[in-house]
Amino acid sequence: MTNLPDFPRSNAYSPDWLRAAASGGANPLWLTEWLAADLGLRPGMRVLDLGCGRAASSIFLHREYGVQVWATDLWFSATENLRRIRDAGVAAGLYPIHADARHLPFAEGFFDAIVSIDSYVYYGTDDLYLADLARFVQPGGAIAIAGAGLIQELTTGVPDHLQQWWEPSLWCLHSAEWWRHHWDRTGIVTVSTADTMPDGWRRWLDWQHLVNPGNAVEIDAISTDAGRTLGYVRVVARRNPVPLDPPITRIATDYQPAPLLRLDTTR
Repeated sequence: MTNLPDFPRSNAYSPDWLRAAASGGANPLWLTEWLAADLGLRPGMRVLDLGCGRAASSIFLHREYGVQVWATDLWFSATENLRRIRDAGVAAGLYPIHADARHLPFAEGFFDAIVSIDSYVYYGTDDLYLADLARFVQPGGAIAIAGAGLIQELTTGVPDHLQQWWEPSLWCLHSAEWWRHHWDRTGIVTVSTADTMPDGWRRWLDWQHLVNPGNAVEIDAISTDAGRTLGYVRVVARRNPVPLDPPITRIATDYQPAPLLRLDTTR
């Protein structure tokens, strides 16, 4: 994997280590470094890395920026992540958590920032999700995502050159401007950055060639598309000091029995 001047911090990490920590369709270090450029992270901050996969992004955040990280994922083992964290020598400031993004076990306002690397599209397109997630970051704190997305929304269907690779689940991908609108309209956050990575499609190919060179269908699709449709999207927002309704987990009821049928039998 070639070192790239846009990612000076990531260049220090071994491609073998990165390949062993692969958990998705994007280089987690490149995306994390790109996202962190707009976050203003400071040592000691508490950061939720939501959908962290095998915790490569979490390790990177702690080592490079000195933040404490709660490495949270549903699909990958927290026990495996703990071993990787210990081997990286960062166990003192990095905490692996197994949790569902829709049922997070944290206190309200606990985090200074929430980041999600190539994961948020799997749960965050829900109109109600941001309100639930924002409870866990203090007012003024950042909520930020980076991952695969669209250069512009597909309003006339999937382009012919992507048909062989495309599947229904890929409709979760959206453009930076779609995300800006999706978040800004709530009033919960104010979006400060919503953009696409320069030459993101090339970085997408670089990653596939490193971790899955036999994935000819995807590689051919990205190569043919050449950045017309697909790339990497980044969105950074700050939580506004607005009240948030608590999540509804149960509605208390008091059952009162009543006759099933009308007593007036003439109708």
